[in-house]
Amino acid sequence: MAIREAERRRVRFRTTIEPKVPLRRLLRVASVAGGIQFGWALQLSLLTPYVQELGIPHAWASVIWLCGPLSGLLVQPLVGHMSDRCTSRFGRRRPFILAGAVLIAVSVLIIGHSADIGWLLGDRGSFRPRAVAAFVFGFWILDVANNMTQGPCRALLADLTGKDHRRTRVANAYFSLFMAVGNVLGFATGSYSGWFKIFPFTHNTACNANCANLKSAFLIDIVFIAITTYVSISAAQESPLGSSVRSTPSVEDGPGTSGHAQEAFLWELFGTFSYFSGTIWVILVVTALTWIGWFPFLLFDTDWMGREIYGGKPNEGQTYGTGVRMGAFGLMLNSVVLGITSVLMEKLCSKWGAGFVWGVSNILMALCFLAMLVITFVAKSLGYAGHELPPNGVVIAALLIFAILGVPLAITYSVPYALISTRIESLGLGQGLSMGVLNLAIVIPQVVVSLGSGPWDQLFGGGNAPAFTVAALAAFASGLVAILAIPRSGPQKPRGLT
Repeated sequence: MAIREAERRRVRFRTTIEPKVPLRRLLRVASVAGGIQFGWALQLSLLTPYVQELGIPHAWASVIWLCGPLSGLLVQPLVGHMSDRCTSRFGRRRPFILAGAVLIAVSVLIIGHSADIGWLLGDRGSFRPRAVAAFVFGFWILDVANNMTQGPCRALLADLTGKDHRRTRVANAYFSLFMAVGNVLGFATGSYSGWFKIFPFTHNTACNANCANLKSAFLIDIVFIAITTYVSISAAQESPLGSSVRSTPSVEDGPGTSGHAQEAFLWELFGTFSYFSGTIWVILVVTALTWIGWFPFLLFDTDWMGREIYGGKPNEGQTYGTGVRMGAFGLMLNSVVLGITSVLMEKLCSKWGAGFVWGVSNILMALCFLAMLVITFVAKSLGYAGHELPPNGVVIAALLIFAILGVPLAITYSVPYALISTRIESLGLGQGLSMGVLNLAIVIPQVVVSLGSGPWDQLFGGGNAPAFTVAALAAFASGLVAILAIPRSGPQKPRGLT
């Protein structure tokens, strides 16, 4: 009897666990992150300055970004839930990745042509409300599309790696590596000022040189996202839900994989919180604090370079635009460091523990934000703003900080996803929904920062220093919590990587 039961368990194990996926295939699947991040890089480096050139005051520029967290709050859990249950013959995740890529292409076309749309609808003068409306509409679609694409891609990697924690970390490191590649190419594209000469049809009465450069960059983005999406979905080779080979846990596998947990969505998702261990809650808290630190930087990094370092203002001469492009160059350096760190991620986490590495990186992030505040003070004390370009030493120091921040950003893009994926597995939630759970800890802080950072900065003089101060405090707190409260995973049996 016992022998028959053991044999039945072995057969069930063989039929519910997919064979180990080669690393080169995981690499191809993760490549879509490069296309997604190319657009994100353009979004992060150019769109906050661009919306101010359309006439939105600095104090309200961050509110434009509110649509991203709000859409992520709803879209990623919904898409995660739907992709966990999708019965398409093309697989569970790939239809959502493809649909998201198409929406990204549509949205960047709208954003890039927002000034033209506003002009056709009657915009004239420094404030262009119709262009702003078109911009916000396209921006909203872009954030929906990013959430629709990125969540299923991470869930697909988790499906393919199963319960192999080491391969899960490797897959997330690949994802982070391609994000770095996309960032490098995207920020390099954003830092170049001559695209309107290569694509002269983008420059017209409604769209000046800066606008034409933005439009051209987004046209390049469409080509890049098309290529990486094809490479990724052609490599995945998903099995449709319900086939004999699956990569998600069976309902029969134990009490931790209750069937009703698979049915959870949003309001039911909150009910599953009662099943979370203390470690999962710590990961979510650290994630939330981490993003309170990151989001002000991601919103205002190039604006900080244009305002505080170069001393310019939107629509007033060329100084601000020069600073924005230099900020994009700094973000490109940031991405190079991010890519190098991603390659070393597995070794760092295996040696020191993922929680400790995450904590140290967040403390490094806090120190970088403090250094930005010091450079801001030095730049103001030198008094060159409005008269000449900043000294080389000030610019080099700012670029150095941007580059160093690539280390903690690589950790943020990889470690939390690997930690939450492996620990929520036992609850029976699909990987798509588990990514949605982590996304809640990302978008809620972003909503707070989007609503508060602009008015907060305006209250203390209109610069970016107040938001960076809050970011530094949040990053330092998250680092301490990660080091002290996230346990290091126990030793695992070595597994060969093929």
